[in-house]
Amino acid sequence: MASCNVFLIGPMGVGKSTIGKQLAKELKLDFFDSDQEIERRTGADIPWIFDVEGEEGFRLREERIIEELTALPNIVLATGGGAVESAKNRSVLAARGMVIYLKASLEQQIQRTSKGRNRPLLLTEDPQSVIKELEYKRGPLYEELADWTVTTDGNNIKSTVNEIVKHILSKKENPLA
Repeated sequence: MASCNVFLIGPMGVGKSTIGKQLAKELKLDFFDSDQEIERRTGADIPWIFDVEGEEGFRLREERIIEELTALPNIVLATGGGAVESAKNRSVLAARGMVIYLKASLEQQIQRTSKGRNRPLLLTEDPQSVIKELEYKRGPLYEELADWTVTTDGNNIKSTVNEIVKHILSKKENPLA
């Protein structure tokens, strides 16, 4: 397969990292997760970075990582849910690969994010309201940026990955499709 980059966008809890790992394996591409890469390079977890640098400091780190990773060939990149808020991120993602929006219902997002403590924006009395607010703010950005949207509600990882692979391969065979 010719050079191919696939970038996964979407809110917290839709499965970007989990699906991304399997997708990369299936397509024989390298996998990166922008949040994990930030943690690896700083030696600190995301909540700590938020505490020390604030969301603004974290977003600057995120921009640098996304700029760097999207320049690599043949990768699948799972982005953080808020990456689309940066015009710079939207620009490099759109220019350097196929952008796939993984979408899930609010109920599914709430269920999937309820157990984790590694999501600083949800460390609040009312995480459901935060998820709804983020969807309102980011949803249109995901829609605008995406080359293709996949709903993950009710789908297992394997069927979602198979659906994405089929779509990517059909685009490779017929770029105008």
